[in-house]
Amino acid sequence: MLTGMPPVLRDRPFHSPAPVVRLVNAFVAPFDNAVATARTCYSPRGIITAEEVARKPEARDRLAKSIYHAGHHTTLQHAHFQFALDNVSRQFLWSFLHAHPFYNSEQVSQRYVEVKPGSYAIPPLEGAARQIYEQTALEQIADYQRLIQALTPAAAREYYRIFPARQRTAATQETAAKDIKKKAQEIARYVLPVATFAYLYHTVSGLTLLRYYRLCEQFDAPLETQLVVGEMVRQLLEADPSFQAILEEPIPIEETPEYRFFVEHHQGAATAREFIGEFDRELGGRTSRLVGRKPENEALVAQAVREVLGLGRARLDDEAAIRLALDPNHNPYFGESLNLGTLSKLTRALVHANYTFKKKLSHAADSQDQRHRMTPGSRPILAAHATGTPDYIRPVLVDRQAAAREIYDASMARTWEAIARLGELGVPDEFSAYLLPNAVAVRFTESADLLHLHHKLKSRLCYNAQEEIWRASLDEARQIRELEPTLGAYLLPPCGLRIMTSARPICPEGERYCGVPVWKLGLDQYSRVI
Repeated sequence: MLTGMPPVLRDRPFHSPAPVVRLVNAFVAPFDNAVATARTCYSPRGIITAEEVARKPEARDRLAKSIYHAGHHTTLQHAHFQFALDNVSRQFLWSFLHAHPFYNSEQVSQRYVEVKPGSYAIPPLEGAARQIYEQTALEQIADYQRLIQALTPAAAREYYRIFPARQRTAATQETAAKDIKKKAQEIARYVLPVATFAYLYHTVSGLTLLRYYRLCEQFDAPLETQLVVGEMVRQLLEADPSFQAILEEPIPIEETPEYRFFVEHHQGAATAREFIGEFDRELGGRTSRLVGRKPENEALVAQAVREVLGLGRARLDDEAAIRLALDPNHNPYFGESLNLGTLSKLTRALVHANYTFKKKLSHAADSQDQRHRMTPGSRPILAAHATGTPDYIRPVLVDRQAAAREIYDASMARTWEAIARLGELGVPDEFSAYLLPNAVAVRFTESADLLHLHHKLKSRLCYNAQEEIWRASLDEARQIRELEPTLGAYLLPPCGLRIMTSARPICPEGERYCGVPVWKLGLDQYSRVI
C-alpha cells in the first residue's frame, strides 16, 4: 500500500475484487531516454542516446533531479506507459482518470455491453452499512434489467419508424432486435450505480504518471485512486527503478485546498440546495447555456485568416475570411476522417473565438463529455452538491413510457433513501457516493475555443451520439448560431459537413447509419427519441 494513504484506510481494502492493474506496454529504458533528451538540447555533437546516459548513473540522476525540480518536464513526456485496468469503478474514471487532458483510454461501453450482476465496487463497510449498500446495488442491477424490458417496446416502435424495411424478413428482424436492445440498455444504464466496474486500456506519459501519484489523494474517490495509482507506480518502478530518483510522495488529502475549504466552509445539504437553486435558475431550463463569449469572435477569426494569408481587409472581408476557414466548400479538411484542424494554418485561426457554457448533465453523459479533452470543464466535488434528495436526469425515452418511468423514479427514490441511511450510520460521503446512479445530475462550467468546440459538436451532433450529450450539443450550436450566424452556420454533424465537400458516402458511419438524412435538416428541425 502507499505510504501516503491515511492509516485508517490502509488496512481496509474494498470487499469487491481488487483493481487489476497491468503494465502491458512501455518505452525501453524510459528514464535514461528522458535524460538523454535533456542532454541532447545542449549537445554540440548531435543526438545523445539512452545507452550513453546509462553508463554514468550518478550523473544521470543528478541531472534528472536538477531539471525536475526546475520544472523542465517535457523530457518526461517522451516515454509512455500503457496499462490494462479491470475492476475499476465508473466513479474513479470520472473523478480522476478522465478528469484531465493528458491521457488516452479505450474502455468498455455501457451503451453497447450489458452489465452483469455483481460487477461493482463494494467499499470497506461493515455490518448494517454493508448490508444496506449491497442490497441497494443488487436492486439497482435488477431495476436495470427491468428497465431494459420495459423500454424495449418503445425503443422498437421508434426504431422501426426510422427503419421500416427492417421488419420485413426474419434476418433483418434478428439484426434489428440486437440494435433495439442496445438502445434500451443505453437508457436503462442510467439507474446503475457509479460503482459499476469498467475495464480499459489507459495510456499516459511518464510525466502524467508522476502527477497521478503526487495528487492521488483527492476527491471524489481517494481510496480507490490511491490503490490504482499506487499499483501503477509500483509497476513503473519495477520496470525502471531509476524513476525513484524524482518520485515525490502523495500530498495528503487533508493538505489539498479543495479538502481544507470544503471542510471549513461547506455546511451540508442547506449549502448544496442554495447552490443548486442558483445554478438551475441561471441555466433557464436548458441542458447547456452559453454564459460567456468574446463579443468580437467573428472579427478575431476573420483577422487571423487574413494574417495567415497576408491579405488586408480590402482584399478579404470578414465574411469571406470566415468562409475560407470554416466552410467545407473552401476548407475540405472538414470532410476528412482525421481531425486535421490543429495542423492546418488556416483552420488554426478558429482558436481565437471562445465560448463558455453552464451545463447540467447526468454522470453518464458527462463521462462522455469529459472525453473531449480540449473542451475542459470545472467539474464538482460530488459531495458538495448533495442535498439529501433525489437529483437526477430522466431521459426522453423513459419520459415517454409510463411503466419505465415508474420503475425509474422508484429506483431513484430507493437509491437516495439508502444513501441517507448510510449517512445516518456515519458512512463517509466517499463510500456512499458509489451508490449514486449514472443519472445523478452533474453541474459545471465548460469552456472551449471554436477549433475544438467545432470538432466536439461535429462528433456529438451525429444522431448516433448518446441522446443526452447530443441534446446539450444542439443547445450549444443553436445559441452560437443565433448570436454569431457566420460562424454558427458551420456547426454541424459529419454528414452536414461532408456533403459540402462532396465527400462520399455522405454518412461515414456505414452500417451504423442512423437512418435519418440529417444533412437535409436545419438545426431547428433536429429531433430525437433514441
